[in-house]
Parts: sequence; C-alpha cells; structure tokens
Amino acid sequence: MTECPHASGAVPLYGPRFQGEPAALYRELRRDHGPVAPIVLPGDVPAWLVLGYRELHQVTGDPALFTRDSQLWNQWDAIPDDWPLMPMISRDQPSILYTVGERHGRRAAVICEALEATNPFELKKSTEEFADELIDAFCAAGSTDLIADYAMLLPVRVLAKLYGFSDDKGPALVTAMNDMINGGPTALAGQRHIAASVYALLADRRAEPGDDVASRMLANTAGFTDEDVARDLMVMMAAGHQPTADWIGNSLRLMLTDDRFAASLSGGRHSVGEAMNEVLWEDTPSQNIAGRWAARDTHLGGRHIKAGDLLVLSLAGANADPQVRTDGSTLTGGNNAFFSFSHGEHRCPFPAQETAEVIARTAIEVILDRLPDVDLAVPAERLTRRPSPWLRGLTDLPVTFTPTPALGASR
Repeated sequence: MTECPHASGAVPLYGPRFQGEPAALYRELRRDHGPVAPIVLPGDVPAWLVLGYRELHQVTGDPALFTRDSQLWNQWDAIPDDWPLMPMISRDQPSILYTVGERHGRRAAVICEALEATNPFELKKSTEEFADELIDAFCAAGSTDLIADYAMLLPVRVLAKLYGFSDDKGPALVTAMNDMINGGPTALAGQRHIAASVYALLADRRAEPGDDVASRMLANTAGFTDEDVARDLMVMMAAGHQPTADWIGNSLRLMLTDDRFAASLSGGRHSVGEAMNEVLWEDTPSQNIAGRWAARDTHLGGRHIKAGDLLVLSLAGANADPQVRTDGSTLTGGNNAFFSFSHGEHRCPFPAQETAEVIARTAIEVILDRLPDVDLAVPAERLTRRPSPWLRGLTDLPVTFTPTPALGASR
C-alpha cells in the first residue's frame, strides 16, 4: 500500500501531534499540500484529507460522485481483519452512515421522527436531574475532574433514558464507546459490547414497547428490519455521546481559561451560548470523519482522485480555512456556518443536533448554578487532549470550588 502514487510524503493522521495542537498540523498540511492533502491511516493505509472549506462543501454536497458506499474502496484487498479502524470504516456496514440514495432518505426519516417526538422540556428536565445527581457525588469535596466525573457520564445517562436503556447500562456503554472511537487495541471489543447491548434493548422493547426512541423506531421502520434499527441506534449512540461530552468539556475549558467568558462564571448566561458556538468553530469535537469514496476518477483541490480513493473529511481544517476566515478572527455569536455537524444529506440530523445542544448547554448551566466559583486546579497549559484524530476532547479537567452540600431531590 505504500506504493500508492500519493503515499510518498503523506502525513500520518495519528500520533502525538493530535494530542497537542492539531490546528498547527492542519496549517502545515494546507501550506505544503493545498486544500486536499495526502495522508496515511494506521497501517500505512493511504487516503486524502479534505481541508478546504469549499472543497469540503463540494464533497459533502455531491453524494453521487463522493459516495458513502465503502465497498468502493480500492484498498480493501490490503486491509487486515483486525485493522483498528475497522469499527469506523468497514466493508459491510448496513447502517444509515453507509446507506445511499432514496433508501438513505427513508432511513433518515425514521430516525428524525423518533427523535422529534421527544419532549424538549422533558429532555432538559432529565438532563438537569442527571447533572444534579452527578454533581451531588463530588460537590462536598471541593475538587473534581469535570471530564471523568461529569462530562463523560452525563450525555450517555440522558441518551440511555431517551433511547430506552436502563440507567445501569450507562457506565459500560461509555467505556465501550470510547474504546471504539479511539481506534485502539480494544476497539473491536467495544464495538461488540455496544452491539450486544443494543440488540438486547430492541428485544426488550419489541416485547414491551415504551415511550422511547427505540420503541418508536421499531413501530415505524418503513420496511427496515430490527437489524437495520439496531445498526442505526449504534450509530446514534456513538455520534450522540462522545461529541456531546467533548462539547461540554471543551466549552468549560474555554470558559475557565478565557477572560471573555468570565461573566458566565459569575451567573451570566449570554456567554454560554457564545462559548459553545466558538468551540464549534475553533475546537470542534468532531475533527475528522471517515469518509467518502470517489465513485469515479475526478479532480478536487488540484488533486487527481482515483475511483475508490478514500477521502477523510477534516471538519476542523475546513472551519479554519483562511480562504473563508480571511481576517483570522474568532467567530462567536450567531455565525453557524461551521462544518462541525457536517453538511449535505449525511450531515447530523437536525433533531440529533438539537438534542446534543440541549444536553451540552444544560450541563454547563447546571455546573455554573451549583459551583459558581469553579476554577482550574492546574495551569491551563497542563491540560492535555486524547490522542485521537477523529474526536478532540480533554483527558481531564481538574477544578476546585467551595464545597457545597448535595441537593438530593430538593432542586
């Protein structure tokens, strides 16, 4: 595979550089290679990284030329069965991620309808309740790690209830999702645990339907099988939990390290939304997505793309494209032209995006209500990131605060 015409000079899309400041790496790639750069994935697997804003818009807006059909990949003969990215890029993935055309539209409608039926007030209430429960566990100590003890636990607790899982399934699902997304040696084991959990949930809900997403999807499958529903629920869980947890963590980091958002820490609320929006531009949880496959030979960003080539979508790289960020200014407020939820027919469904936003914003607001003097326990430069090129999030966020009593059920 290293004999691929573009492999010479290609940059590895893995390693410690992604744990530091990947933005610098994206700038170097753009400087040296332009808006479409040659990269290699683990195992020296060649691919293209789409860094340009306009090029990414072109790729995501043309599903016929740049398809989600992974079976077109021209590297399959050289991919081993134990490749660590197999849970993310598989030849046989009959989920909505790899469904194309009219069938994809019908499948997306099933998911959207199941999510849209969620009462937003009940969603916010559930998020507040779970947030209070988590904060009660550490509020009397005067210190905690807001990643391990809060951000990494809250989204999956809320989503578990939303989808129909019992609350005790949450911690194991968190571990399995992180293993799968980080693409390490336990990635396949994590994928198997999630699959087994989802199939067990569907069996329970088929026997006894409830007021939850899984039950609604089973009742309105539009001709899809239980296995199809299971595949889509697995995608929704992974896409709903980890990016939302990182959105919470990255936003709290920004608010604790940037004086512009000090008002939020003293009770103001107008800056919370601005901080969350800035994170989606400057520090988006979804950094890179694999991917799209060229349906035929074509050109993109001055590169000759061969039929079957894999294109990895650099959402973070496109958000920082100097061709659209000409003055290099920080974007906050109401500018939502970021790629953080992707674009086109395979973008994150709007109901899922709204669900993530309710969970993340509520999580931040409850922390500020409960711990108004929260502050970093270490210098900001000591904060580290997970070494994942796909999702950008903190390994920990240690903080201190004035100890307060647990609320219990009094909130």
